[in-house]
Amino acid sequence: MAAKIIGFDQENHRVSTQQLLRQIYTALEQGETEFEVLSSGHHDIGGPLWTEDGTPLKFRVKNPGQRVGSFGLDGTEIVVEGSAPADAGWLNAGATLTILGDGGDTTAHCAASGNIYVAGRVGTRSGSLMKHDPAYDAPQFWVLKHTGSFSFEFMGGGLAVVCGHGCDELDSVLGDRACTGMVGGTVYARGPVKGLSDEVWMLDLDDADRTFLKNNMPVFLEKIGKKTLLKELTDFSQWQKIVAKSYEERNVRSRITMREFREQCWVEGGIFGDVVKNDDLHVAGLVNAGDDRLKIPHWQDKRFGAPCQVACPSNIPTQDRINLLRQGKYDEALALVLNYSPFPASVCGEVCPNLCMDACSRRFIDKPVAMKELGKLSLDVPAPPIKPATGKKVAVIGGGPGGLSAAWQLKLHGHEVTVYEADCEIGGKLRQVIPTDRLPEESLASEIKRIKDVGIEVKTNTEVDSKLFETIKEQHHAVVIASGAHNAVVIPFPGHELMTKGLDFLKDVNAGKKPKVGKRVIVIGAGNAGMDVCLGAYAMGAEKVIAIDIQRPAAFKHEIDGVKALGGEIRWPVFTEKVTEQGLWTKDGELIEADEVIIAIGERPDLSFVPRDWLTDRGMMDVDACCQVIKAPGIFAIGDTTKPGLLTHAIGDGQEAALMIDDYLAGKELVPVVKPEMINQSCLSKELFKPRNRGKFCVTDAKDETLRCISCGTCRDCTMCLESCPEGAIRRVEKADGTFEYVSDDEDCIGCGLCAGICPCGVWAMEIMV
Repeated sequence: MAAKIIGFDQENHRVSTQQLLRQIYTALEQGETEFEVLSSGHHDIGGPLWTEDGTPLKFRVKNPGQRVGSFGLDGTEIVVEGSAPADAGWLNAGATLTILGDGGDTTAHCAASGNIYVAGRVGTRSGSLMKHDPAYDAPQFWVLKHTGSFSFEFMGGGLAVVCGHGCDELDSVLGDRACTGMVGGTVYARGPVKGLSDEVWMLDLDDADRTFLKNNMPVFLEKIGKKTLLKELTDFSQWQKIVAKSYEERNVRSRITMREFREQCWVEGGIFGDVVKNDDLHVAGLVNAGDDRLKIPHWQDKRFGAPCQVACPSNIPTQDRINLLRQGKYDEALALVLNYSPFPASVCGEVCPNLCMDACSRRFIDKPVAMKELGKLSLDVPAPPIKPATGKKVAVIGGGPGGLSAAWQLKLHGHEVTVYEADCEIGGKLRQVIPTDRLPEESLASEIKRIKDVGIEVKTNTEVDSKLFETIKEQHHAVVIASGAHNAVVIPFPGHELMTKGLDFLKDVNAGKKPKVGKRVIVIGAGNAGMDVCLGAYAMGAEKVIAIDIQRPAAFKHEIDGVKALGGEIRWPVFTEKVTEQGLWTKDGELIEADEVIIAIGERPDLSFVPRDWLTDRGMMDVDACCQVIKAPGIFAIGDTTKPGLLTHAIGDGQEAALMIDDYLAGKELVPVVKPEMINQSCLSKELFKPRNRGKFCVTDAKDETLRCISCGTCRDCTMCLESCPEGAIRRVEKADGTFEYVSDDEDCIGCGLCAGICPCGVWAMEIMV
């Protein structure tokens, strides 16, 4: 028999909340564990209570007041017969709270663990500030109908499910301005959703999402006595999920121009001064050697990285490649790049935005060094020698540029590598979405053949699910997850179902399916992918393509120029209100007429084959600085599975992950790869190089770039320092291994700094004596 707790005295007067709670505490001390509570607005019923022996506590409550179930602990179950007012389940710490009616405002507010089930609707700000401590199971918040406005505000973790039953007439099952400030967790919603914060993405369900809902929906419906709704609520075509944008996605800002900086941000004035203390009585001459010098020179070969190398996500040291060409070591120079990327011609030479060229010091003289042409020289270069076999097996899931980069490097280190690819051929987005006029088929085919020829096993048409993933883990010593991002992001404004997903469109174009487009096309998103979609639309017969964005276009200039050359138009900032059969309506009330609207604002990975607790709250692989999954030693993840990036970022990730795996398999401690510090432009003597006429500039032979490369931070062995030293203090020393160094004799050097001033590469640096 349950203990009866009555909220009225013998004269039928309502007792205070403190008196009612005292009845519960007394009964609990007497060994009662089940309670039937007749309340009259008494608050905090079912709060932080427990038994010494861990026996579960059960409450059945009528007419509760605020904060029913607040601070509820694991092992406590509370059932409310009817509705509950505000703050039900506030700061829930593990209890199971079932409300057989509606929940008031801020239901599940700050919930940190446990489950809350509501058989009706909930009020405003419900689910706000939900959080998840990884040491405990994530809180779950289930609602049969809908929520009020500002729901899931500042949500930081946990799972929420809003079933939208009987809410077809509502504009949104989440009310207005849902998910504002959301930084973590997942919200599943069935039915119409509008007014979402721009800090979140709304995505389609993946297999893991459907499995979660399918397994837990019967539990929820049994709790609230609505088991007959199971078929209706497990029709997953009506569901979507909402996740927070990553820190990088929320903090995209346009870099202002120098002109904008001068006009808007410049602050005039400033005081600069030096204080030098000299406490000894030694008087040095005007020109001194040894310890009396004001400055001493240091030869710092490779102490700093060249801008091209530091800017390159694949870490390619182009200055070393060009130095080898200067020395006449042609084959060695062209093979060098294969130690960093298996795609020197396809990526570096064709589709890479060439961040190295954007950073190249030569651009301050005339034009950057021709990295694309240098990359193409390595198209037919054979693979480097493979190290002796280690007997270790590594699996790579995903045959895109990142996965193939990792597989290539691992094979060169002597490991046995198997690549699992869901498509009919490896190559990933290089083959699937990049237009062939930007990436010639023969170039990519040649480099893929080179990858296969080193002995990497490739299993195509093999989609990895959770069952196969378990098998792969068992059969290999390490696994690389490089499955990329192929789930297109769609903004849930009205009419979004009329849009075409940009990634699907590009895949159809490259597969030769010739998707039909209208004469007038709008592309939402002006990044590099958006520009590829624009080119694809023109290739499929579009007459006018307009790309729009809410911010300064993120695409590289040459990508934008290519679209404009075909007649394309780039408009920003443009904020979309809705999409209709007539075209796209902006928030300013303008109709941009279109026959088709294609959205290309990014993709998210499908990682439903890995355990859910391997992922971040934003659905990405949770890895450390060494690319290793934090909760799974021996499992590594790269590329778009961890964060959005360029193709060359994925290639660089693959190279670094391979180095980490090689150390892991050797039993070494993993140490993150650290890029060298970029050399300062002030260290380079660019005035020593004769500028070429930019208007007449043309690359006829990439090998001639040896005359133009400054070799930033790496000695080019020009001997200019040795020849110009007025005291003859510098010597060139040849080492036994064939390398060399330049040495300054302290007894002869006067610290004049001519060596540092004349060095074109910035290798000599002057240290101020203290």
